[in-house]
Amino acid sequence: MATTPESPSLEAPTSRQRGSVEKAIDILAVFQDHPSGLGVSEVARLTNLPKTTSHRLLNTLASRGALERSGDIFRLGPVIFDIVSSTGSSVRANLISEVVTPFLASLFEQTRHTVHLAYLEGKDVAYANKLFSTKRLNSPSRIGGRAPSYCTGVGKVLLAHDSARAELVLKSELTAWTPHTITDPEALRAELLDIRSDGIAYDRQEISLGLSCVAAPVFGLENRTVAALSISSPSETFAPDKLIPPLQRVAAAAGRAVREHQQAQDMS
Repeated sequence: MATTPESPSLEAPTSRQRGSVEKAIDILAVFQDHPSGLGVSEVARLTNLPKTTSHRLLNTLASRGALERSGDIFRLGPVIFDIVSSTGSSVRANLISEVVTPFLASLFEQTRHTVHLAYLEGKDVAYANKLFSTKRLNSPSRIGGRAPSYCTGVGKVLLAHDSARAELVLKSELTAWTPHTITDPEALRAELLDIRSDGIAYDRQEISLGLSCVAAPVFGLENRTVAALSISSPSETFAPDKLIPPLQRVAAAAGRAVREHQQAQDMS
């Protein structure tokens, strides 16, 4: 009598049954629901992998740009975002690249500090450009990279003027990147209200110890934020009173240029 082939098992494969590629894909997949980042132990638990295996694969993925690391926390890296996003073809990307970037250079010339140009991408902030001061900072930001919006100056100032995005962030997991990161949704909500009123946001060692920054929004037509500019400084020498005036001047000038560009595009 002929034997009947056994039906394939529908149970999830064990760690030993999965190859390295499958394990790496499983690790990347868990970050979809945890955009703020995960530690090694959390990844091991969520993927049913040994902690040593998770640690090895996380470091390998980070070395290839698929993940990025800040302290003990890993997040999706620039390689993943480059794959899934359009490469500069969007109207917003062109607007930021062509119109706003020159003002970043002006801000750098006036302050000689590290400066950033960023915009919201989902619940994260994406860095369109960055100019370094001669004194390099221990900053996780990089051109083309992303960071959690809730613990960066540029991210918070943009969330303060985008209530829909703000609600998404407030309802998500707020991972502590440093002891100074705001992880209480109500505390973050109160800060966003203050930022909306003041027009200025601060990052006081919230994403990286020793790093502080001040940020301002760039407004387009209908008072909609297009991007944000920020100035970063070592926390021990952070002097926002000296940095805010040039920041506000440059952000206002950038906003005027953006609105003129948008009006010209509407008429063409």
